[in-house]
Amino acid sequence: MSQAALEPARPPGTTPEAAAVRGRRRRESLALYLLPGAALFVAVILIPMGMNVWYSLHQWYGIGPMKWVGLQNYVRLFHDSTFWTSFEHQVGLVLAMAVVPTVVGLVLAAGLFDYIGARFGGRTAGLLRACIYLPQVMPLAVMGVVWGWILNPRIGALNGLLGDVGLGSLRHDWLGDPRTALYTVMAVMVWVQIGFPLVIFMAGMQRIDPSLHEAAEVDGADWWQRFFRITVPIMRPETYVVLLMTTIGALKSFAAIYTLTQGGPGTSTNVPSYYSYANFFETTRVGYGAAIATVMTVITVVVTLVLLRLQSRQQEVRD
Repeated sequence: MSQAALEPARPPGTTPEAAAVRGRRRRESLALYLLPGAALFVAVILIPMGMNVWYSLHQWYGIGPMKWVGLQNYVRLFHDSTFWTSFEHQVGLVLAMAVVPTVVGLVLAAGLFDYIGARFGGRTAGLLRACIYLPQVMPLAVMGVVWGWILNPRIGALNGLLGDVGLGSLRHDWLGDPRTALYTVMAVMVWVQIGFPLVIFMAGMQRIDPSLHEAAEVDGADWWQRFFRITVPIMRPETYVVLLMTTIGALKSFAAIYTLTQGGPGTSTNVPSYYSYANFFETTRVGYGAAIATVMTVITVVVTLVLLRLQSRQQEVRD
């Protein structure tokens, strides 16, 4: 008697062939759900990116025929001192919009969580957190106009306040002086960015076991020792997320520059994103502007991949 004849009969629909058919139908139905997102990605991301790269290989003034120049725009870009100066400004903005808010946000979050929340209650800590986060929900165009009023050299609130408290000698044209314009923009962007890390870190601190801090306190550790030995290591995954998001935001800092200084005075606050815009729409050197945008896209992708790799390596070490 054969082996198949000895096996008990399977109920209908439970055979391997039926399971394979159900699996194929399930994958097909899942693919249908992904189609709208994939179509949107192609239409909004891939096609414009491809067109940008195509334009960067041409000399074109926005109208008329395009002239193929190959990599000439990229060669010219790497010898353009204005681009490299704008890139140095970009590094400063990454420091102001990513590194400083991450460090200050972590300290503030720990202070609100350990002191304000413990002594005055969660509602008080939540109210302060909302106030600090408020600049994040403001449109950058509105933020730029408001800070333009505050920093106005003649009628601005900052110079008026300095005069009222007897520090009139410190009155200054903060955005109009090339020596202080970039630092002023960096200070404004720290104020804008600091709410995001604060919210992420305060959410992450919910998962810290209170017994760790209690045991350290019993052993005589002060607040800063508990902060560096317990809070900072546990907050490492959130730190990578915050650094990734804020760095990408810093590399796209066009709106802040446009509304506050438009790259000036001179080129003292120029950044690659604004330099690309100026070549696109002010000097109509579309091919050259597209080359700048392409280079910045590559830099953004590389930075993102490096941070994601560091994050996954840290996760592997923890596991």
